[in-house]
Amino acid sequence: MLNHKKQPFIVIGISGGVDSAVVASILKNKNCHIEAVFMKNWQEIEGSNCNSEYDLEDAKKVCDFLKIKLHIVDFTVKYKEKVFQYFLHEYAIGNTPNPDILCNKEIKFNIFLDYAKNFLGANFIATGHYVRKRLENNKYTLLKGFDKKKDQSYFLHLLNQEQLAFSIFPIGNLTKTIVRKIAKEIKLPNYNKKDSMGICFIGKRNFRLFLSTYFLKRPGNIVTLDNNIIGKHLGLMFYTIGQRKGIGIGGNKNYKEIPWYVVDKDIKNNLLFVTQDKEHPRLMARKLFCSNIHWISQNIPSKFPFFCFAKIRHQQIDQECIINTVENNTKFEITFSRPQWAITPGQSIVFYSGNICLGGAIISCVIDK
Repeated sequence: MLNHKKQPFIVIGISGGVDSAVVASILKNKNCHIEAVFMKNWQEIEGSNCNSEYDLEDAKKVCDFLKIKLHIVDFTVKYKEKVFQYFLHEYAIGNTPNPDILCNKEIKFNIFLDYAKNFLGANFIATGHYVRKRLENNKYTLLKGFDKKKDQSYFLHLLNQEQLAFSIFPIGNLTKTIVRKIAKEIKLPNYNKKDSMGICFIGKRNFRLFLSTYFLKRPGNIVTLDNNIIGKHLGLMFYTIGQRKGIGIGGNKNYKEIPWYVVDKDIKNNLLFVTQDKEHPRLMARKLFCSNIHWISQNIPSKFPFFCFAKIRHQQIDQECIINTVENNTKFEITFSRPQWAITPGQSIVFYSGNICLGGAIISCVIDK
């Protein structure tokens, strides 16, 4: 075994998936000592389809194959406290949160990082995220992954300078195709495992049924934009802006047999507004307010208005926008050069300058539907 007191000691966050397995194989061939940590973030409940137990078995197989020491840590209490309670709160007030972003900030690059550094004595952590970082003028910059289709900077926009300083992203310069090829060539036991999709604590379960275990149903009217009642909803927390499937109002003889889309939610009057026009002006907007803004460089732009690009959802093409400060740099108004479809309160807006991820914020509300 390498003497990690003399060589860099890197702890890999291993998920059981192909990406983190390839990270482990890459670092195994470097002049450093490596160990791995599997994070258990969710306590299984009866009927759950979360695959964490299967993922743990895959992580064990990978570590055995690569002869890497594996630590299994239970962060379920912290996950519920830091991520899941926020998730429930946001749905309760009618928003649509993104728990994966908060999980990265609070669990993977905070609690896990602290565990690796202060309990295991690591110099760095490494993950299988498709992002890159760069040190310039004593500041760390988060860059998009080389593979534009797999870029995960949107999900890591809340990282700060300390977190970036202690983090390594070995596959950020690779494409997914190459990662798969490496895994197959070196015969990793999980080389053909499919990518995980969705939120672990929901898995393959029906999302509405999952939320029903935490919220009482509060039915109300589904109405068109000209205020015709055309159905009943089960509770506004079960729907999101732009949603097409699962609204439950098909087959109305007074309307065409084409999809309906959720346009808006009236929390006060418990109304769900819908339209059959996907391009309806109420689904399009050029302005929004956002809060809890975070700049990765930790420096607020010196001058407003500030011109940059932004995404309001993962894998969206970067959109030109202008940021204006409101209320003494605690609230910001974003104006896009082109109307955006289905801007959703509770989701994140992430700012870019070319390949550089500048940071992001939480969408509070849409201004000009």
